[in-house]
Amino acid sequence: MATIEWRTRDIDQQNTPDVRGSEALVSEEYVVKTMPPILGKFDMVAIYLLIIFFSTNAATAAGGGAAAFTYLFIGAIAFFIPCVIATAQLGVMFPNEGSLYNWTHKALGGYWSFFIAFCAWFPGVLVLITCGDVIASYLNGMNPNWLTQPWQQGVVIILVILIGTVFALQRFRTVQNSFNIVVILTLVAVFLIGAAGVVWLLKGNHSVADFSLPNWGINWNPTTGNISLFGLVTLAYLGIESPLNMGGEIDSSGVGEKRKRKIITGHLLWGTVLVIGGYFTVAFGLLTVVGPNAANTTYSLVNTVSTALGPILGFVTAICLMMYFVFSTSAYSLTFARLLLVAGIDQRLPMRIGRLNKNRVPAAAINFEAAVAILITAIMFFVIPYVTHLNTPANLSTQIYNITLASTTLVWAISTMFLFVNLFRFYQRDPKSFRLQRIFPMPVIWTAITLGTLASITAIVGTLFFSWIPTLISNGQWWYIIGGLTLACLIIAAVGSMLASSEAAWQNLKEAENG
Repeated sequence: MATIEWRTRDIDQQNTPDVRGSEALVSEEYVVKTMPPILGKFDMVAIYLLIIFFSTNAATAAGGGAAAFTYLFIGAIAFFIPCVIATAQLGVMFPNEGSLYNWTHKALGGYWSFFIAFCAWFPGVLVLITCGDVIASYLNGMNPNWLTQPWQQGVVIILVILIGTVFALQRFRTVQNSFNIVVILTLVAVFLIGAAGVVWLLKGNHSVADFSLPNWGINWNPTTGNISLFGLVTLAYLGIESPLNMGGEIDSSGVGEKRKRKIITGHLLWGTVLVIGGYFTVAFGLLTVVGPNAANTTYSLVNTVSTALGPILGFVTAICLMMYFVFSTSAYSLTFARLLLVAGIDQRLPMRIGRLNKNRVPAAAINFEAAVAILITAIMFFVIPYVTHLNTPANLSTQIYNITLASTTLVWAISTMFLFVNLFRFYQRDPKSFRLQRIFPMPVIWTAITLGTLASITAIVGTLFFSWIPTLISNGQWWYIIGGLTLACLIIAAVGSMLASSEAAWQNLKEAENG
């Protein structure tokens, strides 16, 4: 196992933020010296898509009918693009490992950086479970006689997590090449779903969903409305900054920082275009061929292609999408483990969490993530169904899927708001220096800060009070299930941040005394 050479720093320097980033964290220096800078523009685009583009989100959004397009558009304009602008600006200013953790440390100090890092990290663990849940759903869709019991679904999810974890521990360049291939196959699946909608209409069939103008509107009714779609669409666009968790591993050869800057801005541009285009394409195919009932199961993506283009292409789509979700577990494991890695290097977590294996991959952090995800899965599928006697296994899978994603949305949206908080803080501290480093006009930055913050708050409120699956979980049950899980996460983050800050202060004090 690779070991880390720890360097001491004065605690006042570690907690004094600077808009120019002159006070470097230990992790900033360590990563660029010990981990290979291999990530090019296409590599970053591939990771971006594996983190953000969950095609199943379009299936759930399709439950709102034509209004799904309205919400996808509003979400892109009000939330996604402002987040991209903020991430690009922060990434160019501070192209360091840990992204939001690093930026928040420089803007607000150690306590908030750890708190936000936890809020950004924990959703990654929940998404590992979600990926496995989708695989279980697809296997059940292929044969309804498979995975008829909750414990069987739990076993499949755990196996997917283990497979993704083992693969993530391999040589990073090999893993990244696989990511690139899987993303191309995913785009093939997206093309087939969109083509299914076109072919369905060309055959003389009418669209199953009603695309007349009234159905595009926002319905504010708390019981029969579609306002909950905004929270779901926000989830579909979350994770923009996550690929930059590996900012210290971006290829800076040749022209150095200029190359790194082009990779940061380029992957955000092309990745954003592909994500927005992909969601609209998938939503079109689903609504045209299957209609709003597509929201009832994630397997509707495959049914769309099978219905319009035949079972062979439907099977191809299923394989492509299942590969996406298996490899997405590896992408999440690798990307989010970097948050634990830098926290360990900077002595916010125990040192051993930052250890690398022979492939220079943060194995301790990846294994820890897998252990947490497996524990949560065991509780969800081996304990809760047999203690609470919830609905049928099929409904349980849907309930778990939506509960974990909704909880993910709340916690992740809270951390995402700090993209805008950090931007504002850097400008407030030193407007002149900030203006010299900006890559967008100031009106664009202020618009992004305003829209992004308001959209984040709206998504949090909408997700908390409006059930994503009202036929299975009422609004009254939904808010305390989701709110309770989110509150528990935030309490853990707050307590952990205090302990981490205290431990870091104590260690630095001891080192100062011994030095």
